[in-house]
Amino acid sequence: MLLKILDELKLPPLLPREEMLEILQEEIYGYMPPKPESISFEVEEEVIPKFCAGKAVCNKVTAKCIVNGKEFSFPFFANLPTDNEKHPFFIHVNFRDLNPDRYMPTEEIIDNGFAVFSVYYNDITSDDGDFTNGFAGILFPDGKRSSTAPGKIAIWAWAASRVMDYAQTLTDKLLVDCGTVCGHSRLGKTALVAGAFDERFKFAYSNDSGCSGASLARWTRGETVKEITDRFPFWFCENYNKYRDNESAMPFDQHYLIASIAPRHAVIGSASEDLWADPHSEMLSCVAASPAFKNGFKYENRYPEINDMFFEGDIGYHMRKGLHYFSREDWNKLIQYINIHR
Repeated sequence: MLLKILDELKLPPLLPREEMLEILQEEIYGYMPPKPESISFEVEEEVIPKFCAGKAVCNKVTAKCIVNGKEFSFPFFANLPTDNEKHPFFIHVNFRDLNPDRYMPTEEIIDNGFAVFSVYYNDITSDDGDFTNGFAGILFPDGKRSSTAPGKIAIWAWAASRVMDYAQTLTDKLLVDCGTVCGHSRLGKTALVAGAFDERFKFAYSNDSGCSGASLARWTRGETVKEITDRFPFWFCENYNKYRDNESAMPFDQHYLIASIAPRHAVIGSASEDLWADPHSEMLSCVAASPAFKNGFKYENRYPEINDMFFEGDIGYHMRKGLHYFSREDWNKLIQYINIHR
């Protein structure tokens, strides 16, 4: 059933990873910002005393980056278990600067044996068309972009990699080869972009990322390229506007983004009532990306149903009941997938 639908869509065939990444930069996200010329970290320890009943410390870290000869700094939280073991970890690109947060049940994550970092996306650059503030202001001093310059999603993804830079300094506390970048909605798109371009992430998790994230553009009952670029053109490079009501002309589709995470692990979470993100299209994208992975996507040849967990392959997919939300259930299913494949 699903393979027949994909045959009818005539998606662009998968290409070598570097070629797909080039197309994704040229046509949708813009070229990724450069790595810092230098980076350092200042740590404010135990900003929340006796955090998680003493099971973790909550430190506030400031990353100080030099890019294009200019300094850009941003903060993030580091929540680290206190049991003197090494732990897998999450880098969560978050909608708020709260810790814990309603999208991040920190104590439950700690109790499951993980560390978790949280970076607030607006601390990197604002979620609007202003390209003069934050890190965007370093890249574009006059606020003007070329047609292939990075949009906000690529800029937020760049910040997730800088948090990974810090995580790699904590070799006594973390399993530095078992990091997961994760996010919800637009920040789920961001997590997939970060995972595609930064091979240090073993897992990339998108929760309800939908259009221009996990969902195919050529087959959707939810948001379209025209609708997303009408409201949020600044998330993408300006070239993406070519595909408004013109998806068939795209030399890619979103299966390229998932496939670019190979040979590591991509994990996609959907919600049954989140029709704008279109769970069916998100699963179809996993099927289309499957050949890029050694162990592919192990699924049943039908549309997803509530409580489905297809966790055997290198692509993981689950669908829960409910609306557009990054829930405890999503976190626990993600943890379950990682524990199978870590």
